[in-house]
Amino acid sequence: MPRRHTAWLVWGVGVTAYFVAVVYRTSLGVAWLDATARFGIGASALSTCMITQVMLYAVLQIPAGLLVDRYGPRRVLCAGILLLCAGQLCFAFATTFPAALAARAVLGTGDAMAFVSVLRLGASWFPGRRNPLIVQLTAQIGMAGSLVCTEVLSWMLFRAGWTPTFAVSALAGLGMLGVVLLFVRDNPEPVVRPGRAARLPVPAQLRAAWAEPGTRMGMWVHFTCQFPGMSFLLLWGLPFLVLGQGLSRPAASGLLSLEVIGNMAFGLLFGQLVSQRQGIRTPLVLTVILGTGASWVVVLSWPGGRVPMALLVVFVFLLGSNAAACLVGLEYARPVNPPERTGTALGIVNMGGFSATALTTLGIGVVLDWWTPDGAGYSLPAFRAAFCVLFVPMFLGLRQILRLRRLAARREAEIRGAP
Repeated sequence: MPRRHTAWLVWGVGVTAYFVAVVYRTSLGVAWLDATARFGIGASALSTCMITQVMLYAVLQIPAGLLVDRYGPRRVLCAGILLLCAGQLCFAFATTFPAALAARAVLGTGDAMAFVSVLRLGASWFPGRRNPLIVQLTAQIGMAGSLVCTEVLSWMLFRAGWTPTFAVSALAGLGMLGVVLLFVRDNPEPVVRPGRAARLPVPAQLRAAWAEPGTRMGMWVHFTCQFPGMSFLLLWGLPFLVLGQGLSRPAASGLLSLEVIGNMAFGLLFGQLVSQRQGIRTPLVLTVILGTGASWVVVLSWPGGRVPMALLVVFVFLLGSNAAACLVGLEYARPVNPPERTGTALGIVNMGGFSATALTTLGIGVVLDWWTPDGAGYSLPAFRAAFCVLFVPMFLGLRQILRLRRLAARREAEIRGAP
């Protein structure tokens, strides 16, 4: 098989595994109402369950990147699939909140290994000029897993119930492990890995990656762009639309699907733009951040509270630009780090957005419970107050991006101009 075809096959299998990881990751979002009834918990406890999963994902990005650099993406991806399936299967049979929390922790650990592994496969099998598009395609195909969640899993939960839905999805993921073992290779050509003596110690590897302004810039871009749309999609979008805006559950699920579609559309656009012109990265990122902030202000301050459906459609579609823009952060880190440090640098960048997502998801849940101490249904004023939490990390991240943008640009120009 020609190398070009092999590259697409290897990447395609890897991205399918990431698709499965996203299905598992976002499954709690569509099961929000079912989970509160099954485990007898409120918003803060449920957000803690999601926080545990997402925070583990964030914290483990750097270890996952180090593992990919040392052992290769194929091994790390296989280990991640095993943990994902184990976590999803345990979640299927969990009947108490501590058991559910432990299951999501296992799932989050496996999830942490998937994305960095697939990114490294793309960097190894495709030329650098195509990497921005490959990264966006990876994310968009993977995020189609969210579409499966909002449509298929939501339907299965209604028809089959909790345990059959999550158990079947877990067993289906095991088949993916065999496909990865059969078709995925780390590199186009056999590569002799450096011995232990030739490897940088872990602290030195981390310091070298963090010392690059492009790595730090990429992390703050990922931090600032991802969380407004991700926290909405993963957990709080469905209850806000159902309880706060009075939509039916099918209508709310349809709107969440629209965010995924927007993500895919913006991802393809941003990937093409950044592949053709690297200088467009920062203006694009700043446009998304400011546009997202403005759209949240409009929705949260709408007179009377109930936002017209047409505006909700536009708002949710535009939220899809967040996940696409956060991936641009990877394109600040990749050009300034050598191949043997790529996984570590990408892990640092990817940590940013998921840390922000974890903190804001928890913050929203805490404010909701504080605003509704009697445990009754969450009101629109409670949701409006809770979503104001989003503006704190948005301001912090924007400030850091503006501070680092010139330093990162100068360093990248130095590396590109080096003989």
